[in-house]
Amino acid sequence: MKLASAGIILLFFGISFSGCAGSKCQADLIGVWGGEHIGMVVSDSSATLDYDCAYGTIDEPFITDDNGEFEVTGVHVIEHGGAIRIDETPDEHPALYQGKIKDNVMTLKVTLTDTGEEIGTFTLIQGAIPNVHKCL
Repeated sequence: MKLASAGIILLFFGISFSGCAGSKCQADLIGVWGGEHIGMVVSDSSATLDYDCAYGTIDEPFITDDNGEFEVTGVHVIEHGGAIRIDETPDEHPALYQGKIKDNVMTLKVTLTDTGEEIGTFTLIQGAIPNVHKCL
């Protein structure tokens, strides 16, 4: 009986401290997410994004709440066609990444926080190949 009680207690603490939140555990979010005009690779502590003529980073763990919703911050860099000069400063902006994950589908809204410009709302599917067209 004591062994069963100890197992239940360990199970409780294992669930409580597993990093699970919302519809998915953080570990379940790790990997490639792809969609039209966007791709994202999520790691345990950050994420990188690739868009048509832009790229970005999320500089914190990607964690959802109990509804599968999230709000994380990072950087969005606007690219341009043609060569990049050696002395060129990237067109970098702080960004807010907001959205929701349900099953293996993510809705992601990207907003530049310094200008208030909304870059767009994207739909990504976990494991899908991104369809991104870079500037020429």
